Amino acid sequence: DIIFRFKERRDGKGSWQWSEFPSKVAVQLNDTHPTLAIPELMRLLMDEEGLGWDEAWDVTTRTIAYTNHTVLPEALEKWSLEVMRKLLPRHIEIIEEIDKRFVAMVHSTRPDLESKLPGLCILDTSNPQKSVVRMANLCVVTAHTVNGVAQLHSDILKAELFVDYVSIWPTKFQNKTNGITPRRWLRYCSPELSSIITKWLKTDGWVTNLDLLTKLREFADNEDLQAEWASAKMANKKRLAHYILQVTGLSIDPNSLFDIQVKRIHEYKRQLMNILGAIYRYKKLKEMSPDERAKTTPRTIMIGGKAFATYTNAKRIVKLVNDVGAVVNTDPAVNNYLKVVFVPNYNVSVAEMLIPGSELSQHISTAGMEASGTSNMKFALNGCLIIGTLDGANVEIREEIGKENFFLFGAEADEVPKLRKDRENGLFKPDPRFEEAKQFIRSGAFGTYDYNPLLDSLEGNTGYGRGDYFLVGHDFPSYMDAQAKVDEAYKDQKKWLKMSILSTAGSGKFSSDRTIAQYAKEIWNIEDCIVP
Repeated sequence: DIIFRFKERRDGKGSWQWSEFPSKVAVQLNDTHPTLAIPELMRLLMDEEGLGWDEAWDVTTRTIAYTNHTVLPEALEKWSLEVMRKLLPRHIEIIEEIDKRFVAMVHSTRPDLESKLPGLCILDTSNPQKSVVRMANLCVVTAHTVNGVAQLHSDILKAELFVDYVSIWPTKFQNKTNGITPRRWLRYCSPELSSIITKWLKTDGWVTNLDLLTKLREFADNEDLQAEWASAKMANKKRLAHYILQVTGLSIDPNSLFDIQVKRIHEYKRQLMNILGAIYRYKKLKEMSPDERAKTTPRTIMIGGKAFATYTNAKRIVKLVNDVGAVVNTDPAVNNYLKVVFVPNYNVSVAEMLIPGSELSQHISTAGMEASGTSNMKFALNGCLIIGTLDGANVEIREEIGKENFFLFGAEADEVPKLRKDRENGLFKPDPRFEEAKQFIRSGAFGTYDYNPLLDSLEGNTGYGRGDYFLVGHDFPSYMDAQAKVDEAYKDQKKWLKMSILSTAGSGKFSSDRTIAQYAKEIWNIEDCIVP
């Protein structure tokens, strides 16, 4: 279709020049899933349009760009060479030629990298029975530009994952921090808060120019704005409480702190840390006297997301959240101070209900493993405070909204490799609170299900499925300390509301309008087409 439209638009203007194709067409590969676009474009140009290799390669490499969305292996796809050869023999011929020419280029121009070619080349034939095509390598070799989706993520790509490619093509790599649309994620899903913002800014221009939100900083201490802000947040919390009652049958108190973590269930996103923290909180509440409980900050913890069908530990985490909720929510001594809810069937429509009603959101992935995240941006835009690690876009959110308005904890990305090595060497000493939470699960407090296979992932120093690869144990004490700071901050509602307003005020950078404008200018080389 792309080639057809290019040729159609040239009809009547003389014969088309294929050298013009990249100035009319940009193909952005989102992760490695669409990588076959590379050999397919080459095939069409050579086999259908009659171009030679060099001309087709020039057109293809100036047309294709590649966005890497994660450093996790599941998105750095490796496809079976045998299967591809059977299904797509011509495409494999083209891929083999791209690989051959890349290897020759390295031999002739970068002999210092020859020892690293086994990891750089596109075809991995080290195991003849399981030869694969490394799709990420094909993307990097072909694309004129490669970008990550948050500054930390892009830095990791350049310093670690693609470091040798950077030495070959130092100008090929960029950063394009993700963004979200304020039309959906504030104006549509939180009309009350949107009206207040428009009133105080005296314009609704922020809907298309999100940087205007910075002007809210001037009014962050204003008691009238704080009162209106609190009213809008409470309206959203009541709406969310009604929704939770509808879908779960559970009544939650809008006057409690609404603490929400909603995202794909994955061990690196550490929903397990969240529920272990909830378990420890529950145990401590049980041990308190009624007077002591009355002094605590009531909290409703909501967790939602979907687990991949064959991801057993993710499924176990979902079950654990439900089992903990079943006990906590029916405990009359505690359930005025703590509720635990698993939000069913999480999707975008549910997010439109949850995000405006949130007050604290957990973005607690192991540092260096979350490429960006966008739900963190959605929550921050809605005046929700974040507890999180220095991972993904959290780093930039914290810079924009102010470090004092972000509840930070955990190891930093450059510390993670050494911490894993220390664990292997038996140097990790667990925090007593961490051990207490795990033991409480093992005691049968939350039912008879055998959670040992899940908890075993946190035990030992090495071995498949063991050794706490995602550093839950290491980060747990600082996580609990940060949660204690949340409890104290929430007691001072004037301070909390100011922090909430400043969170929204600092979210202008995270508009998808800014992101797309950067792609257009710095990768696709296209200019604005102003509507008259």
